[in-house]
Amino acid sequence: MASIHPSADIAAESTIGEGTRVWQFVVILRGARIGGNCNICAHSLIEGDVVIGNNVTIKSGVFLWDGTRIEDDVFIGPNATFTNDPMPRSKVYPDAFSGITVRRGASIGANATLLPGITIGEHAMVGAGAVVTKDVDEYSVVVGNPARVVRKLSDD
Repeated sequence: MASIHPSADIAAESTIGEGTRVWQFVVILRGARIGGNCNICAHSLIEGDVVIGNNVTIKSGVFLWDGTRIEDDVFIGPNATFTNDPMPRSKVYPDAFSGITVRRGASIGANATLLPGITIGEHAMVGAGAVVTKDVDEYSVVVGNPARVVRKLSDD
């Protein structure tokens, strides 16, 4: 069974897996699917067309917008910024949102910004404060603005 703080606002039509913890002032919209054994920290928002795998940690202040796909064993640091609209304008909406995909085992550092439509590869690491403007290959470590590869991790 999931553990949900009483101040969290969870739509009845969302799915939350066994063992997941949802903390204070989290908002989860109708249709969102969250796996088991996740930790969704305080002051986070998850829109309806979001899929989150198992064993995912989402630290405080993270907003996941429609189209976002998070695979298993991902870590998302505090205040990491996900986007889904490449040309945002007030009251002007795209035909489809460009979600972000974060592959299995990847880590996103605090305050990193991820632009729409990118994929973070398996076991990649995005450094704190990085601005990611294009796909990140698996096992790559990226830092800076714009983010650039500074090294590769081994797969063992």
